[in-house]
Amino acid sequence: MLSLAFGATAFSPTTSSLRMQRAPQQVAMMAARQVPHGGTLVDLFGEADAASADKTVELNDRQSCDTQLLCNGGFSPLTGFMNEDNYNSVVSDMKTTAGVMMGLPVVMDTFDESIEVGQKLLLTYKGTNMAMMTVESKFKPDKPLECIKAYGTATIEHPGVRMVAMERGPTYIGGSLVGMETPVRDFPCATPKEVREMLPDEVDVVAFQCRNPVHRAHYELFTRALDAPNVGDDAVVLVHPTCGPTQEDDIPGTVRYKTYEVLIEETKDTPSGIRTRWAYLPYSMHMAGPREAIQHMIIRKNFGCTHFIIGRDMAGSKSSVDGEDFYGAFDAQDFAKANAEELGVQPVPSLNLVCSGDDEKFEYITADEAKEKGLEVKKLSGTKFRQMLRAGEAIPEWFAFKSVVEVLRAEWK
Repeated sequence: MLSLAFGATAFSPTTSSLRMQRAPQQVAMMAARQVPHGGTLVDLFGEADAASADKTVELNDRQSCDTQLLCNGGFSPLTGFMNEDNYNSVVSDMKTTAGVMMGLPVVMDTFDESIEVGQKLLLTYKGTNMAMMTVESKFKPDKPLECIKAYGTATIEHPGVRMVAMERGPTYIGGSLVGMETPVRDFPCATPKEVREMLPDEVDVVAFQCRNPVHRAHYELFTRALDAPNVGDDAVVLVHPTCGPTQEDDIPGTVRYKTYEVLIEETKDTPSGIRTRWAYLPYSMHMAGPREAIQHMIIRKNFGCTHFIIGRDMAGSKSSVDGEDFYGAFDAQDFAKANAEELGVQPVPSLNLVCSGDDEKFEYITADEAKEKGLEVKKLSGTKFRQMLRAGEAIPEWFAFKSVVEVLRAEWK
């Protein structure tokens, strides 16, 4: 049985809860006090006959993540892949035709030009019948405009632009979905409803997004976010890593999942661990900077979060040619602040933390405080860290948790 750990509490979604079939509905508010995006939490699971499909479409990894989040309400209030009007509206104005904010368009692309409006498509993924889609719109997207608006650039040096231009098919199809089954992933991904039921009532929930193993600085960052001025007493943090496709050089998902699980076990009884919840998200990164920060906030809102930690260069990326950043270090933070009131999620800017002291007795403080006190700060680059791992050298505990290092050393080369 797959288990999903929430601090000291373990949540184990059963096969029936992951693969249940029920009538399409609008799910009422759960324990979490945050109202879902658009007002109601969508649930698209229902009865669908696979034999009635006109065509079967095998989804790629990215498409399967989008389908799962549409069906379980992670993309509420969307009830299917965007049609042409909604796609154009979100690309240009970051809002659906109904006026609901969305950071990025949620689209189904295809290379199959024989697909026609009115057809029913059985969407499958690695042996799982995920959904039945009724095609309601078929169109040729303006990909250059999509890239300029959503990613801020049209150069294929940007990984998101490269994905749109070179991975996606030339045609987009939009239409409603009826959810059927949920695939078993390396990460056990709880639904928004399930996560909401595990969150405490009437307190702030601060979300932390990541796509890498959690090291000491990350842990200090998201646990200290509970003390931010705009976060209420008794708040908890929801660490919500993405488990879909990320960047090519990122650590594989199976390895990342193992690092999270051992860290949960190592920290569950600490004061910080008791106020920390964990869940996993079937989402594929676009590296779209400010616009993707909004998309992350919307998704976490649907999972019950009231606040969202915005790190430096959130969802940022660098040019594959000259290594220059596509976005400024605080672009995502500023964009999130500008849209927070309408969105209904409060951004929590991440602290710029540094470590001082020796390898045995160390502490994390803000960079400004270290500068004021004239303290020497400890530094270890990601490149040097990987070199030390591969060489079997000892990794200082001020940088990484021992349990996480052990997993990386055993599983990742």
